[in-house]
Amino acid sequence: MAKMCRRVPIESQRVDAPLTQSATFLVLSITDKPDAIRTLRSTLASIDDLAKNVAIRDLGASFACTVGIGSDAWDRVTGLPRPAELHPFPAVKGAVHTAVSTPGDLLFHIRAERRDLCFEFERQLMDRLGTAAAVVDETVGFRYFDVRDLLGFVDGTANPVGPAVGAAVLVAEEDALAVGGSYIVVQKYVHDLPAWQLLPAEQQEAIIGRTKWDNVELEDAVSGQCSHKTLATIEDESGGEHEILRDNMPFGSPGSGEFGTYFIGYSRRLWVIERMMRRMFVGDPPGLHDRLLNFSTPLTGTTFFAPSASLLASLDSD
Repeated sequence: MAKMCRRVPIESQRVDAPLTQSATFLVLSITDKPDAIRTLRSTLASIDDLAKNVAIRDLGASFACTVGIGSDAWDRVTGLPRPAELHPFPAVKGAVHTAVSTPGDLLFHIRAERRDLCFEFERQLMDRLGTAAAVVDETVGFRYFDVRDLLGFVDGTANPVGPAVGAAVLVAEEDALAVGGSYIVVQKYVHDLPAWQLLPAEQQEAIIGRTKWDNVELEDAVSGQCSHKTLATIEDESGGEHEILRDNMPFGSPGSGEFGTYFIGYSRRLWVIERMMRRMFVGDPPGLHDRLLNFSTPLTGTTFFAPSASLLASLDSD
């Protein structure tokens, strides 16, 4: 029986687009060119058409692009009321490690099963933008075996599934003007892989909170040092757990000794990811930071808001 394939492209701004084999994380800044904002608004309003240009070439490749707008750019680009929680990424300084805050006006999360589709979309996008935007960071990620990171562990097991995805990542009635959008936090981590590989597997598992080969969750520590898994699990004051959607990807080059993970988290509530950062970098209790940070250093940290597709399409209506 012939393999079924998608008949239409994935909808614009689908933050829950499928995990793919390839992704590009493109962070841009707006230049001071006189027509920069007009060009940006026009490009963002037509991003769905631009995506279709590429996606139609292989509908089975699950091409998708999600656009995020940074706090400092929101007013200039949209001219609309700000999402209630949108603000720049706050640096988090612990006793040993720091989650740095870095600039970025626009994020394009481009993914597909084929690297060439990501490349072609980015090429057409940059042609459209011209001198209106400059590249702050461009990271090309790849899927590593059975969705593992370069440390050897399965990544993304705690993601919500089914109906829980929308409830976890899409803004709802609590912020009427931002309904259907999602907060995004990105961090580019580089790993000290040689030092990590010197640790026995049991010690690595204690740091992560899961077994390495079969991905079984380990019991939480009753007191004292918590695992990465525990520190990244966020509960509110009533004990309710709040999930986020991660679409992390490995990146790097063995030849240059670069091994990394690009963290990207989508959330209905920005405070959930920010609390996660405080727990990891400051520790819970304070002083007992996430031991994974002894081997993983963030080079960037930026917050964006992905508005609904209808909001993006309206930007060129003036």
